[in-house]
Amino acid sequence: VQLQASGGGLVQAGDSLRLSCAASGRAVSSLAMGWFRQAPGKERDIVAAISTSAGSTYFADSVKGRFTISRDSAANMLYLQMNSLKPEDTAVYYCAAKLTYSASDYAYWGQGTQVTVSS
Repeated sequence: VQLQASGGGLVQAGDSLRLSCAASGRAVSSLAMGWFRQAPGKERDIVAAISTSAGSTYFADSVKGRFTISRDSAANMLYLQMNSLKPEDTAVYYCAAKLTYSASDYAYWGQGTQVTVSS
């Protein structure tokens, strides 16, 4: 499985941004997937996740109500819609995948895409 994230950029606080993750090698519908972020000097943390059936989603408390995770099976893409962005959302964002939602570790990672939110 190969993942490629894109869509980052420089925006102002309150703006919206949509990150995309293109998958190859396996259908996104067969993968549990997630978005992580890492700010300078901090650990990489999970932001959002979606199960294989999309019946389960998870959002970090810091992004609940502002971010949504979705996927397009036809395009084999994963998305992260980010609304009402805050300066503290500034980080490198990564998409990741694992074979089951219950697996402890994400086995596949894309390269990061930088999101910078100015105040």
